[in-house]
Amino acid sequence: MKIIIGGAGEVGFHLAKLLSNELNDIIIVDMDKDKLAFIENNLDVMAFRGDITSFKALREIKADEADMFITVTHLQNTNLTSAMIAKKMGAKKTIARISNPEFLHPDNQLWVKSLGIDIIISPEQLAASEIYSLIQQSAFNTMHSFANGQLFLAGTILDKDAKILNKKFKDMYLTSKGGVENLFMPIAIIRSNERGEYYTIIPENDTEFQIGDQIYFIVKKSGIIEIYKILGKKQEYFKNIIILGGGSIGIKTSKILSENKHNVKLIEINRHKAFDLADEMSSTLIINGDGRDGELLVEEGISDSDAFIAVTGSSETNIMSCLLAKSKGVKKTIALVENIDYIHLAQEVGINAFINKKLLTADSIFRYIRPGEVMDVTGISDLDAEVLEFKIQENSTAAYKKISDFPYQQDAIIAGIVRRNEGWIPTQDFILEPLDRVVVFSQANIISKVTKYFK
Repeated sequence: MKIIIGGAGEVGFHLAKLLSNELNDIIIVDMDKDKLAFIENNLDVMAFRGDITSFKALREIKADEADMFITVTHLQNTNLTSAMIAKKMGAKKTIARISNPEFLHPDNQLWVKSLGIDIIISPEQLAASEIYSLIQQSAFNTMHSFANGQLFLAGTILDKDAKILNKKFKDMYLTSKGGVENLFMPIAIIRSNERGEYYTIIPENDTEFQIGDQIYFIVKKSGIIEIYKILGKKQEYFKNIIILGGGSIGIKTSKILSENKHNVKLIEINRHKAFDLADEMSSTLIINGDGRDGELLVEEGISDSDAFIAVTGSSETNIMSCLLAKSKGVKKTIALVENIDYIHLAQEVGINAFINKKLLTADSIFRYIRPGEVMDVTGISDLDAEVLEFKIQENSTAAYKKISDFPYQQDAIIAGIVRRNEGWIPTQDFILEPLDRVVVFSQANIISKVTKYFK
């Protein structure tokens, strides 16, 4: 498959990384020679220096032969223009990253497609949806649903209250009331050594869980409550929420939360923008001020707030304001972190959850590249790994095979099955059937092999 990616930023890099293990013919186009050099040195792809909207450049890279033309620069108009040109040239499918929410409105979809753009992706909408999921589940710092909400990826850090501390993997399975099925499966642990270096553990029978472990589960819908119990937590409802940053993500998040009966205050530092937002958003209290100002936060009732969400354009501002909110007693803090290197730092200093819209965007696009094979995909930012959802076809290699027959068990785990809209955490003798939706944790380097197995 020939894939052209416009934009060598973090979205383009992460997407190319996902695809470069699959023997695709990938070309990344950008004007920044340093970014292109970094990509060429780290990935098995071709880097082309040029303007993605240039007819000459698109002819040189033979955009007319592209199976997928994906444009993910930070400029919406560049993405739209280049996708339209590529489609007219003959590219089979085009995907464009956008920021204006009007393009997502159902009334405008026919118009967008008539321009030659098959799929539009909004990082801001993806980020707002992710934040809402984290607000709904108080104990988790990662949350993603699969198969219409029958299975979930849930991540959290084990603290002193966790009931599974020092217990072995083989001893911690929970079962349903009938005692015949597992409710969840731990799939990965991130742990730090004495030097503060992080390493990954794929749990085995004798693996013990330790305080400070970042642990990821695949869990059945009916098992969420039980997960709270083993974590020593109670599920809390976050009624009062403060959002810092009146940009696109802040606005979208405010609207989602307000529509779902949360009390929302939004702090915006720009005075003119704050007044415009006040006119636009009647269900949200808009405050003009600096969210890093402790006195302002106290004045606005930070001690009575359940959650604080920082989504300004500055990772540093988001981290610092979340720390300030945490010091005032806020139960859950969520920071938008654009620099992936800050993610571990944010967790170490006590921020509950982070959002990286670039990784969310790349994962979302990857799903569209594999229609009919990959139903959904989400990355785990701490790991060079993905959690993927497949739909088994009649002629799939996996059809009618036992879980124990899965040939990549050292680097991948079949962690969940949905059959006839019911979720299962499978045992080794579970037999896969056509139309099953299978959730798999996979190291990045074998995603192509895992995909082929379920194809």
